Amino acid sequence: MKRRDFLKLSIIGATAIMTQNIPLRASVDISKVRFNANTYHNNSAQVIMIFLYGGPSELAGNLTNFEEIEKASLNSYNSYFGTITKTANNFWAEAGGDIMEDLISSRDLNIFRTCYSIQREKTNNKAHGKCVAQNLRGEFKEDGDGIFTKLAQILQQNGVIDQNSVLPFVTMEGESAFFARENFNIKAYLKPVALDEKLNNPYKRESENRWFYYTSKERQIKDYHLTTKASLHQKMDNLAQSINIDSPIKEAFSKRAPLSDFIKSIKDKPLPDGVSYPENNIFANKLQTAIKILSSNPDTKILSLGSGGLGGWDEHNDAKKYLTRMKKLFSALNSAITHLKAEKKDNKISIIVFGDFGRNVNLNNGFGWDHGNNQNVYILGGSDYFNHVGVVGETKLYNPNKPNRLFLRPKQDSYQFEPLSVASTIYKVFGIENPEVLTGGYGAIEAGLF
Repeated sequence: MKRRDFLKLSIIGATAIMTQNIPLRASVDISKVRFNANTYHNNSAQVIMIFLYGGPSELAGNLTNFEEIEKASLNSYNSYFGTITKTANNFWAEAGGDIMEDLISSRDLNIFRTCYSIQREKTNNKAHGKCVAQNLRGEFKEDGDGIFTKLAQILQQNGVIDQNSVLPFVTMEGESAFFARENFNIKAYLKPVALDEKLNNPYKRESENRWFYYTSKERQIKDYHLTTKASLHQKMDNLAQSINIDSPIKEAFSKRAPLSDFIKSIKDKPLPDGVSYPENNIFANKLQTAIKILSSNPDTKILSLGSGGLGGWDEHNDAKKYLTRMKKLFSALNSAITHLKAEKKDNKISIIVFGDFGRNVNLNNGFGWDHGNNQNVYILGGSDYFNHVGVVGETKLYNPNKPNRLFLRPKQDSYQFEPLSVASTIYKVFGIENPEVLTGGYGAIEAGLF
């Protein structure tokens, strides 16, 4: 592996030692963060974050107001979608709602239907860039540290993760603002390691028969690489130690081999009996790998997954594709819960799903939905620290009497929360008692969840 790739993929992020103590950025007063080590250790939480880029419609998880929507919509849902079935909890059966019902019945799923931003309504903000930046940073400032970067620094400063933690933060979606850094001097081992669903190993050396491993004389000997394969890696490790000065990169090279073995053990781990994932579903493959990583390694605290393989959620046109996406999403989530239960990890590992924002419920002339505000937040697993509250939040239809504009909003007396409360919920799970100091005053999702 090239040195620059080695750094980019953050092998030193999992292993290296840095000596300086880097505080949180100036706009967050770290002295005001109250960390409870007992809560942290009792929860022993691990979180998979699935962010649905593009902003999914809430209708799969909330058809409560459907009759009113159908009457007021520019185009008919019944005519366009055909059969539309409401389940007992007013889920959209054809869009994965039947699976949601099963997960609700088994007490594995909580759905919050009123994630609604009053702040964005005031500023008329329904733009992807701003909303994604805010949601992934957990604050209305759009260029600060990401949620998981803040969390990493707090956990490090409280001594619960350090340079010996193995893969504490993993991204399976490449570059992500969840890990955005305003302070680029953050300790290297707090940076995420990038992996994919096939667990292509960022720590693996290239094939032993590559010419650059050998001297010119060695290359002239037929099949020389076959006779030296066993000692080659040790030879290269010794070389790395001899030519590098004392630094994080030198420390990282010393741990390359055990990390390579660690990733191979995860890759080779079979699924438990009775567990299967949907076929021809790239997202399901990613989620399966995510569960394998977390269930095998309690050091991994956060894994950011995205929803790659399902397509985008910016459904301005041809909304029938939304039904397929939601079915694929919840089929994979259902398998993930089965997997967690088989590993006896459903009490420690949770999965949180949300997106940019909700959508306008008017079916437009492109037979899709434009940007909205109110959205669903789905939380699965984590039974040691999350209570099962089922379906929370009630909505009403808001018709501003403008062309192509229909929205769902929380009822006046319904529980509701800002999207930034998702960040506070994660902070609270990991032992931060006053997470609102990191989000500009927005506390964790409550309504009996904790």
